[in-house]
Amino acid sequence: SEYLQSFTFRLRGREKFLLEKIDRSLEKITTNEFGLCDECAEEISIKRLEARPETNLCIRCKEDQERAEKDYS
Repeated sequence: SEYLQSFTFRLRGREKFLLEKIDRSLEKITTNEFGLCDECAEEISIKRLEARPETNLCIRCKEDQERAEKDYS
């Protein structure tokens, strides 16, 4: 029961985070900023946007972020 409650809580957190990213993407569409990386302002590749339309980082910046997170932990 405690495990299930913890799992449900984590799942809701992930869903909330994803919905926030989708909302940000929708806002970017209205301001004509959709498809631009938040870090370097370069265009995000079409293939990446097709795979993850809610993304806010180009692949290079995302890899840099993941590397930094790995180094930090």
